[in-house]
Amino acid sequence: MSYHSKRVTRPVRLLAGGSLAALAFAASPAPAQSAGPADDLHDRRVDTEGEIVVTATGLEQLDIIAGSSVVEAAELQREMHGQIGEVLAKQPGVSATSFSPGASRPVLRGFSGERVKVLVDGIGAIDASNTSADHAVSIDPLTAERIEVLRGPAVMLYGGQAIGGAINVIDKRIPLRRLNEPVHFDLIAGADSAADLRQAGASVDLPLGNQFVVHLDGAWRKTGDLAIGGNLLAPALRAEVLANAAEELAEGHADEAGELTELANARGTLPNSATETWSANAGFAFFAGGGSLGASFGVYDTAYGIPLRPGAGHHHEGGGEEEHGEENVTIGLRQYRADLRGVLPLGDGLFHRLKTRVGFSDYTHTEFEGDEIGTVFDVKGIEARAELEQNVRGTWRGASGIQYYTRDFAATGAEAFIAPNDTRQLSLFTLQEVGFGPWQLELGGRWERADIRSVPTGFDRSFDSVSGAASLAYQVPGGLRVGISASRSERAPAAEELLSNGPHIATQAFEVGDLGLDTERALGLEGFVRGKAGPATVSLALFRNWFADYIYLAATGAEEDGLPVFQYRQGDADYFGVEGEVSLPLGQMGPVLLLADLRGDYVRASLADGSPLPRIPPLSLLGALEAQSDAVDGRVEVQWFDAQNRVAEYETPTDGFTLVNASLSFKPWPGSNNLTLVAAVDNIFDVDARRHASFTKDFAPLAGRNFRISARASF
Repeated sequence: MSYHSKRVTRPVRLLAGGSLAALAFAASPAPAQSAGPADDLHDRRVDTEGEIVVTATGLEQLDIIAGSSVVEAAELQREMHGQIGEVLAKQPGVSATSFSPGASRPVLRGFSGERVKVLVDGIGAIDASNTSADHAVSIDPLTAERIEVLRGPAVMLYGGQAIGGAINVIDKRIPLRRLNEPVHFDLIAGADSAADLRQAGASVDLPLGNQFVVHLDGAWRKTGDLAIGGNLLAPALRAEVLANAAEELAEGHADEAGELTELANARGTLPNSATETWSANAGFAFFAGGGSLGASFGVYDTAYGIPLRPGAGHHHEGGGEEEHGEENVTIGLRQYRADLRGVLPLGDGLFHRLKTRVGFSDYTHTEFEGDEIGTVFDVKGIEARAELEQNVRGTWRGASGIQYYTRDFAATGAEAFIAPNDTRQLSLFTLQEVGFGPWQLELGGRWERADIRSVPTGFDRSFDSVSGAASLAYQVPGGLRVGISASRSERAPAAEELLSNGPHIATQAFEVGDLGLDTERALGLEGFVRGKAGPATVSLALFRNWFADYIYLAATGAEEDGLPVFQYRQGDADYFGVEGEVSLPLGQMGPVLLLADLRGDYVRASLADGSPLPRIPPLSLLGALEAQSDAVDGRVEVQWFDAQNRVAEYETPTDGFTLVNASLSFKPWPGSNNLTLVAAVDNIFDVDARRHASFTKDFAPLAGRNFRISARASF
């Protein structure tokens, strides 16, 4: 697939120039005292003993006001799942699309898709996961060091359209510093019972002389069909299928009635939910004089099944109207990715350093219907950014930059439902912070120009978006911070929202876009309390967003080619929500520290006429008790999800459920984190659990009782 060179060359040259400057600087002799680039919020690493290292320089303080949360190595091991949505699902304000075990994207504050930005070390995943719920995120959590959930003005660094927030996955594919050891290994392995999971990952960092570090990593994961806690079908759908079986029997169709009855009574296993994934990355970095330049190349490959919607049949256009039976739908996905990272010190003037990041992706996603290829999605994209980080002047710090993104998208095949198109985005952004005694002010702004073109359809539109956010916080004596944030955001419609028009075999829906969609606009307000309140650690946020021309995908109640029709629509909308977390030490019993942890979130989202928006997660609460010691940590938690009866037209309610989970971690050598063993059991009572944010919730429940073991080593 060719790029349009006239539209790409200038911005990429501009951003690549920063990296070339970093290379020229890095090639110069290094002062003897140079120790490589200083850490910032996005440069924290795991040291040789597995601990998170943070140095108080750079921009790490900019995300304190925003209330960003970080999932680090210990919790990543405890929540070791194949898709990033499932890894983060227990965090306050986070749910998951849970389309299938092989495809699950994060849902932040009820927002998903284009309104949640998924990043790899500050650069987009450059896949198709934001375009449809059946598309897996091409990031392997098995090789992640930590995952950041970003909110507030800091999100302006990455995308004004990310109203829900951003997910930033930090891995080691491009080394960030010299090693102080001859070689460093990280190993992780695990297994579970619900999906017969087997997985393993490894990475090695090797210094070559005093200035080069080479990195290699790889991971593999395989599962069978998922064991579930009850019936395959949700109660309402099961009743409908049984009613259809009775009708078929009354009409003398005994075979059809038997098949429907068997489907309605199916339980214990989610058919066609097996997965297999592998990934590999190789990278290097060169350090000199406080600057660095690094690059990496990686492959991500996954194959997974899509649970079949009962009654979903498909018609192929052309060659007659032959109807296909209910054949298994599977997806094969492969992404080749290259990344470049440069850091150029700029001295003691206004700017401290120039940071550049470039990512290139060649992504192919193939949807199979039985043995036949239904649709092939090809995505080639480049995202590049240059960020000037300011030197600290008293209490003033900040960063500003430019970002360019280009994507060429083509869907081919008998059931290609989106016309080929290309998207170009150019952005300017800034984030500034200043303190006045106990007061702290943070301001963020972003301008973005998006050009979307589809040559076959003659579609060609441009959108200009301006977004801004501000936070003001007050530091209460004793460690508590209270504040308020306000934002005005604009989001251009995505190509999929504009150009979809046809059957999508993986989602088993007929999707219809709207060529006339306007820019989506939102005003946001948030109040928050965070920090230490006596012995407790508190994080509480109350938020509201008012939308004009909100874009959403809604069921119409119609059918086309035997599939339910979903159409992109636009209307004013209102989001209101609360999320919070409290951690409280309960006391010390000899060498054991007892802790209590409470998390919860709630979102209510409506259109202007008061009708509910679809797929909004219900009220959820998580309570946990944890015992910590040098060698052994134990945790028992209860997750409660309310029923969601506030549903959009043609959307089905979701029953509430309660999950009880337990885990035990063991460090054979107390005082050292070099080896950690974890044994856990999820959904102890084997209940039927379904996420309301999932398109497939009525016929694809979550895992039943699941025993898990894992080991993580660092040496």
